[in-house]
Amino acid sequence: MIIVTGGAGFIGSNLVQGLNARGVDDIIVVDDLSDGIKFNNLVDARIADYLDKDDFLDMLMEGVEFADKVDAVFHLGACSDTTQWDGKFMLQNNFEYSKHLFHYCQQRKIPFIYASSAATYGANTTFKEEPANEAPLNVYGYSKLLFDQYVRRYQDDLQAQVVGLRYFNVYGPREQHKGKMASVAYHLNQQLQDNGVIKLFEGCDGYADGEQQRDFVYVGDVVAVNLFFLDNPNKSGIYNVGTGRSQSFNAVANAVLNWHKTGKLTYIPFPEHLKGHYQSFTQADISQLKARGYKQEFLTVEQGVNHYLDWLNSRIK
Repeated sequence: MIIVTGGAGFIGSNLVQGLNARGVDDIIVVDDLSDGIKFNNLVDARIADYLDKDDFLDMLMEGVEFADKVDAVFHLGACSDTTQWDGKFMLQNNFEYSKHLFHYCQQRKIPFIYASSAATYGANTTFKEEPANEAPLNVYGYSKLLFDQYVRRYQDDLQAQVVGLRYFNVYGPREQHKGKMASVAYHLNQQLQDNGVIKLFEGCDGYADGEQQRDFVYVGDVVAVNLFFLDNPNKSGIYNVGTGRSQSFNAVANAVLNWHKTGKLTYIPFPEHLKGHYQSFTQADISQLKARGYKQEFLTVEQGVNHYLDWLNSRIK
């Protein structure tokens, strides 16, 4: 049996699909469906059970044992809103919850693969998994860094696999419920569908209009990395998950325009509230991931956006 927290969310539901594609359906999905629209991500999934995240935490605290052996826990549940500044709420959801699950898995020698974030690096331009490069710009990034630091305290005395995956800018199917936190590709496609015009921010931090650079990684590649570590339970650590190359927001916009073969691109003023809290450049250093034996190539923006829009627009009525 495999447990996926956040299993109705973006990356979690894609991971469930990836497990299903392997013939695995003995899966418990843990999530919070207060936002009921997320149920759509599970309609075509094969799972064994669903648990509310608070009920699941109560079970952990009470030391409840599952009837079937738990082969692995993928912990993807979190508040991922980078504009959320309620630190108490953020740390309760992203840090305290993760600690309880970490210790539950360690006590039972269950592999534990969890979602960290490239937000841990903040405005740094060196994206290597080392403390010297970590300086988050928001409380979301801090909550992820705090748990990474917590895990590092135990790294020399682990009882089972623990893997933290620092996701860069993930995009792809099953993110529509995220609203403003959905990917650039999703929003640009929506803009083009609604108005025939794509809008990007003007330049900032020395970058020309739309030339801010991010490491955009397709969710299918993210799932492949998760499954790689599931297949290699002897490998632990904290790893970047990105393509290893940065591409501009203009590149995403042009990929969307090329898919639709219509529309135009314009630029709007950079928001005041994001100044000083915005990553204008990210590029994953994936040397440690490769050193661990991961060999699969990552899709480019052009390839990934084509896959995504084929899926997304086939569902727009």
